Amino acid sequence: MSFLLLLPAIVSLLLLGAHTMRLGMPVLMAIPVAVLLLLCWPRKWVARLAQGILVLGALEWVRATLVYVSARQDLGMPWGRLAIILGSVALFTLLSSLVFRTRTLRRRFRLT
Repeated sequence: MSFLLLLPAIVSLLLLGAHTMRLGMPVLMAIPVAVLLLLCWPRKWVARLAQGILVLGALEWVRATLVYVSARQDLGMPWGRLAIILGSVALFTLLSSLVFRTRTLRRRFRLT
């Protein structure tokens, strides 16, 4: 059951890792991958670290959205679909940080 509850956070961390690889920053890819592996260790600080990384990841998606939309606007290319997709990814990443508020995960990570 815990795995299913963690699935949004896992997907978000994998997307962040892929994003950093696409940007050519393999060193930064280690952060979401390390947090992903740490989720197997049920400690309070792991949950808080994961939440912090997910919030920062959502901010990175917002930044990327603004940069890519601006570049497309400068080139006169359509940008609406890009903004919707990346904005949705940012929102999903932000909301995935809330999975640690469920009763099951609060108990598992000792957040009570």
